[in-house]
Amino acid sequence: MIKTVGIIGSGTMGSGIAQVAATAGCTVKVYDTNQAALEKSKASLEKILTRLIEKGRIDAAEKSRIQENITHVQVLADLADADLTIEAIVENLEIKQKVFKELETYISENAIIASNTSSLSIASIASALQKPERCIGIHFFNPAPLMKLVEVIPAVQTSNEVLETAVQTIADWKKVVAVAKDTPGFIVNRVARPFYGESLRIYEEGVADFATIDWSLKTIGGFRMGPFELMDFIGNDVNYTVTETVFKAFYYDPRYRPSFTQKRLSEAGYLGRKTGKGYYSYTEDAEKPTPTEDKVLAQQIFDRVLVMLINEAADALFLNIASAADIDNAMTKGVNYPKGLLSWADEKGIAWCVEKLDTLYDEYHEDRYRCSPLLRKMNKENKTFF
Repeated sequence: MIKTVGIIGSGTMGSGIAQVAATAGCTVKVYDTNQAALEKSKASLEKILTRLIEKGRIDAAEKSRIQENITHVQVLADLADADLTIEAIVENLEIKQKVFKELETYISENAIIASNTSSLSIASIASALQKPERCIGIHFFNPAPLMKLVEVIPAVQTSNEVLETAVQTIADWKKVVAVAKDTPGFIVNRVARPFYGESLRIYEEGVADFATIDWSLKTIGGFRMGPFELMDFIGNDVNYTVTETVFKAFYYDPRYRPSFTQKRLSEAGYLGRKTGKGYYSYTEDAEKPTPTEDKVLAQQIFDRVLVMLINEAADALFLNIASAADIDNAMTKGVNYPKGLLSWADEKGIAWCVEKLDTLYDEYHEDRYRCSPLLRKMNKENKTFF
């Protein structure tokens, strides 16, 4: 049973994970070499918990309990008694390996070491350890206290016992667990690529502008945010880097090819909300562009993006990245999709999916639009996902 948790990194993600673990009753130690970052983490938690009191979600006693469960340290050896340590630092393999190598010299034989990485190989991270079987991926989504999904990713070295403990711990923390194979992007960052990529492609072809594409996916599809609004929210630099990482990791599969439009915006420093300009302008006097409210065009845009998302989800299932239930849970709980993509495929009809993909392939003759073998097989056998 996990009682003491170490967190490496006191940024937004590390602080959020610490709050989740402390709320669940764990003793939490947050490690960072930067004293200013630790102070910022403390202040942020104070602000968040005070806001929860104001909203009536918790009382003063609960606030004190959570805060008392968390201590902040600047010496890695102070995490020696942690049953589980989760790192949430820069996405750099060498840095993570170096930190984990040092950590392993302090912790007990049975302690678990986890990475919150969203894009790096867990097997590569684990390879730096004397006991690689103790290493696992535990990927939270931002903001960690609010987002329900956590992807748990065993490496090829990870022991079954460590996997079982990790899954049970995250479930005890009141999160929805999706177990994923150690492949680029895991579930969410892999399956979600067409939401951005195909929308960018539609724009680059001159089919519709940013506002119209966003309006189409929100109005017809029920998405909370359109792809361009969401990329501006995430940051074009961050979103582009994830796309580029997945593209390279999949040996330059054209399904994941990045967009020059996004690359140029990133190079120009038009990163979205955080810089005041991205696909949209966020200055005080900026007027948001008016979409072309053409329902026929909107349906065409939505259908094209949806079928590409369904194809990606089906291929993830075909390649045993995760179960059908975990894939659907990942997309609804991890990125707030209105429906699970495989459930959506059943609703639209597998034959509809295959026909749409084949039509796109016939038009473009690009491997980007190849239909998943699983969809084709299910169509032939008249099967559904659920």
